[in-house]
Amino acid sequence: MQENKIFGINGPVVTVKGKTDLEMMETVYVGNAGLIGEVIKVDSDFTTIQVYEETTGLKPGEPVVSTGSPMSVTLGPGILGNIFDGIERPLPEIEKKFGPFIGRGANFSSLDTEKKYSVTVKAKVGDRLSGGDIFAECPETDIITHKAMVSPYLSGEVTEVAPDGEYTVNDTIIKLKTDSGEIKELTLCQKWPIRTPRPIKKRLPAVKPLITGQRVIDSVFPIAKGGAAAIPGGFGTGKTMTQHQLAKWCDADIIIYVGCGERGNEMTQVLTEFSELIDPKSQKPLLSRTVLIANTSNMPVAAREASIYTGITLAEYYRDMGYHTALMADSTSRWAEALREISGRLEEMPADEGFPAYLPSRLSEFYERSGYVENLNSTEGSITLIGAVSPQGSDFSEPVTQNTKRFTRCFWALDKSLAYARHYPAINWNLSYSEYIGDLSAWFRDNIAPDFTEKREEICSLLLEENSLMEIVKLIGSDVLPDDQKLIIETARVIRVGFLQQNAFHKDDTFVPLEKQYKMMDAILHLYHRSKEVIARQIPISKILATGLFDRLVQMKYDVPNDKISMIDDCIKDIDVQLDLIMR
Repeated sequence: MQENKIFGINGPVVTVKGKTDLEMMETVYVGNAGLIGEVIKVDSDFTTIQVYEETTGLKPGEPVVSTGSPMSVTLGPGILGNIFDGIERPLPEIEKKFGPFIGRGANFSSLDTEKKYSVTVKAKVGDRLSGGDIFAECPETDIITHKAMVSPYLSGEVTEVAPDGEYTVNDTIIKLKTDSGEIKELTLCQKWPIRTPRPIKKRLPAVKPLITGQRVIDSVFPIAKGGAAAIPGGFGTGKTMTQHQLAKWCDADIIIYVGCGERGNEMTQVLTEFSELIDPKSQKPLLSRTVLIANTSNMPVAAREASIYTGITLAEYYRDMGYHTALMADSTSRWAEALREISGRLEEMPADEGFPAYLPSRLSEFYERSGYVENLNSTEGSITLIGAVSPQGSDFSEPVTQNTKRFTRCFWALDKSLAYARHYPAINWNLSYSEYIGDLSAWFRDNIAPDFTEKREEICSLLLEENSLMEIVKLIGSDVLPDDQKLIIETARVIRVGFLQQNAFHKDDTFVPLEKQYKMMDAILHLYHRSKEVIARQIPISKILATGLFDRLVQMKYDVPNDKISMIDDCIKDIDVQLDLIMR
């Protein structure tokens, strides 16, 4: 076997001169320190490798060792509740050995190979198993049952089965005789290359919403399970906080949070908060169904590029078990910056703002791995992708934001002025949109209320009317407006402050069930329609405002507990009583 030696080093990019036996996308160990790298370019003169660790101290002439396999992650029980870096190395284990900073050449097993799991074997001798079939189960956490599956491209007859009992991830559970006569030993874990999507039986239409408990998302700009959304916003607009809220409260079974190139203090906040949180559905720790991939800004830039793919591969694995997973990528801009840096060092021709020409195709590769699907084992699962984008100076015309818009159907645009006015989530209702409304309207009609979509549309049209009226108000003041237009402005204020704005630190307002969201919209619109009747009788709007009804509706989100939604009906009755009095 030929010995490959380092010829040149340019930051995280290392070259090997001459013809080699290395293949594209192959994982290699670089230098005497055994740094992890991946082959990204091969030609007759040079082989180029991107190294996922700090290359300081590397010298030409040091060896490059082939592994013969692509960049892969280990999939098995022990992923949930763990914290990994961008290439699935367990950070708690690394800390025990190296302290707060990752040592060079740190090579740890991704999963705990000594921990034993209580395994229930589902397969019997003589069974015919194919890719994706579940052959064993074990409780991975208090909430999630782990389902050990046959690797997607493997099939055969079961020849030997281990009895139910305690096993580690590397113990043989069953033996499979393939069609070619080869005997395969199946354990609780398997390897999978991160850049290859896991196969599915078929894609299904995304017709169920991902319920987040955030009113501006669920009622105004909903996302479907299996959908893809972008959260663009400049510095300080609340991208990370919005993703934290979604990770805490959305009704996905599994949460995968990828901190890609974010500041260390933000990831620390995630780790601290998530370890304290209780899952609202099971009352168990939220970490029991969460995976954290921490790849902070001080870690090697090339590892950012891998972290996104590591996260989506873990999501696909749990989707294949029949779970609904949600992946938060924070932020894809930092990932794109890593692509730009590597591309620059490879001396490739830059496109817009120095980003490589293949940025759109890489983004599409990533977002296309979302979806609601029928798995190979006939179960249904989904991956919902929510990617934060950090445009410089809140400029949404920059390449990452524009290309992300092409591949996502949901756009939650964060606004600097809203954030500075303490309006959270700072999602601008004039710039944001959701293309899932048509797909989800049947679900809302059948499960919440027949007129849910109509009320949502009316709420949106009132906000749009207010936007155009505010242009007039800025020029000549509100006094010149007729009462019916003043009513629109007052109603829109109630929608903005009382409905769209939400307090993450209030016990009843941090998560709001859809039933309450509908009732709140109903109450606001009821007041609007009844007030229109009053104004039509030439009664001035000042009399309506004097009743305090508008302010009462603003406070409704705090005054009405989530388990006493019927109080909103009392509020609607009170509106009728008070306005009837005015009209007498």
